[in-house]
Amino acid sequence: MTDTSSGVDLMQIVAVLGAGVVAAPLFKRLGFGAILGYLAAGLAIGPFGFRILADPAAVLHFAELGVVMFLFLIGLEMRPAKLWTLRRQIFGLGVAQAAVCGALMTIAGVLAGFPPAVAFVAAMGFAQSSTAAIIQTLEEKGEMSTPFGQRAMSILLLEDLSVVPLLAIVALLAPEASHDLRGSWVGVAVAAAAVAVVIVAGRWVLNPLFGLLAGSRVREAMTAAALAVVLGAALLMESSGLSMAMGAFLAGVLLSGSGFRHQLEADIEPFRGLLLGLFFMAVGMSLDLSVVAAEWRMVLLVLAGCVVTKAAGIYAVARVSGADCREAVQRTTLFAQGGEFAFVLYGAGMGVGVLDGQVNAVMTATVILSMVLTPMTVRLVWSLLPEPAPDTAGLARPDGLDGAVLIIGFGRFGQVVSQTLLARGLDVTIIDTDVEMIQAAASFGFQIYYGDGTNLDVLHASGAGRARAVAVCVDGKDTANKIVDLVKSSFPHAGLLVRAYDRRHTLHLIAAGVDLQVRETLESALAFGQGALEFLGLSEEEARETADEVRRRDQERVALEQASGKLTGFNQFRPKEPKPMPLFQAGKEARPLTPETREIAARGTPT
Repeated sequence: MTDTSSGVDLMQIVAVLGAGVVAAPLFKRLGFGAILGYLAAGLAIGPFGFRILADPAAVLHFAELGVVMFLFLIGLEMRPAKLWTLRRQIFGLGVAQAAVCGALMTIAGVLAGFPPAVAFVAAMGFAQSSTAAIIQTLEEKGEMSTPFGQRAMSILLLEDLSVVPLLAIVALLAPEASHDLRGSWVGVAVAAAAVAVVIVAGRWVLNPLFGLLAGSRVREAMTAAALAVVLGAALLMESSGLSMAMGAFLAGVLLSGSGFRHQLEADIEPFRGLLLGLFFMAVGMSLDLSVVAAEWRMVLLVLAGCVVTKAAGIYAVARVSGADCREAVQRTTLFAQGGEFAFVLYGAGMGVGVLDGQVNAVMTATVILSMVLTPMTVRLVWSLLPEPAPDTAGLARPDGLDGAVLIIGFGRFGQVVSQTLLARGLDVTIIDTDVEMIQAAASFGFQIYYGDGTNLDVLHASGAGRARAVAVCVDGKDTANKIVDLVKSSFPHAGLLVRAYDRRHTLHLIAAGVDLQVRETLESALAFGQGALEFLGLSEEEARETADEVRRRDQERVALEQASGKLTGFNQFRPKEPKPMPLFQAGKEARPLTPETREIAARGTPT
């Protein structure tokens, strides 16, 4: 009953989904990232692997919708005013990088013996970086909303805008071209008209449409409308010669101020993730291993030449534009690969006779290999880069301080602790390494000193030797443990008050001999429970007595666990996790509400 005439049958769909499900989590668990997993899965099931799919080009074109939806979601987060603030980066930094990299690679191609037209088309194709690979990497690294991520997005937007001019130039480079400038200008006019249509629709049509659909309370209609908006904008832009991603991004920007923005995000997100993974799998399928095997010397030589030349251009532009060495290296490794637009440009070059079949095959293989290598390169190079030094200009550093209490860490926990001490007029010294937090605290009149509590010299300068107590309020338990060890060995007379992370950390701190430890969520949870009891009708005294009873039982449990020697002998090297046990038994047996929870309950409690 399977219809194979359509090119993709059910077995192929299952194979694609199965390969992605297996490869992406596996590669991410191994530390290589999901992108490399999808690429490997595509290579495995493609024409040069198990040959489950023989037409990767069709899959690639369909899977580009993943990139389209990703750009739509990014547009939803970027209001027009914010986009306007990025205009200098888009048309300044973006143009500079594209022009410098394209020029350098064109010159390198001419010096290598290629005709100028061939060198230009090959260079400009490779100069366009992979939008899909870069935004996926930025998302995995948590850099999308950072200034670095915003600059990267600005460059990508400029590259998308350059699609029409580059295709027009390729047409003019044709050996038998009539150099119809009027036709080129008509193409530009059509593209401008398409942008105008999207702007008008986004501003005056889409919001009333979504309001009407929301009033109907038909959820699937909203989902269908969201998909129609994304795909319609993409189709309009593609028909006018611009990139589909640009149309989706523009539609997202125009809807960023809409009251339906969050609903649109929820509707599009599942499709975006699935199709973006499929896009990378299609890229892996497209790698022609026969070309790589037959022309491996040429492919490797062109790959090295393109990557090194483009990297030099990116680094130079980054440094000239004011980026420090660390950011310049990060941007270089992120953008040094070719991108999906190269396939379009090389295809156009072949269509007008600028590129022959061999050059197209070699350059296509080069671009795909560069995309395959990018996740590994980014992971390796970024891991070797030193952490950026914080800008501490204008921040006070501790020197000869003598507060009665030294507070280390001024996050949410430390701020509340400081308020309690200051309320009684105690002399408090506070140090932290979060520059933004220190600057924000200064605006409220707090004198916070910049200093690392794990540095013995900083502790001396902060007055730990004269303080009656040292309050360790940092977030991480490993950092807290280092500070505890330093204070215990160098300032044994100072009281040690420590924020505990969890029960195991509590046991460790008790064994270390601290004077006070408080689990960061225990007291707030008890206060929450007490408030819940009062809301449900108990008197304030009854609720407080109940919370006190829970606290007492918890303290007894901690004392028993400490006395049982969980952190003594060999357990000091391999401590056991304290087994969570309820302080009060449930009044009735748990009743699973779904087959899944029933199955989980049947397995019993893990030990």
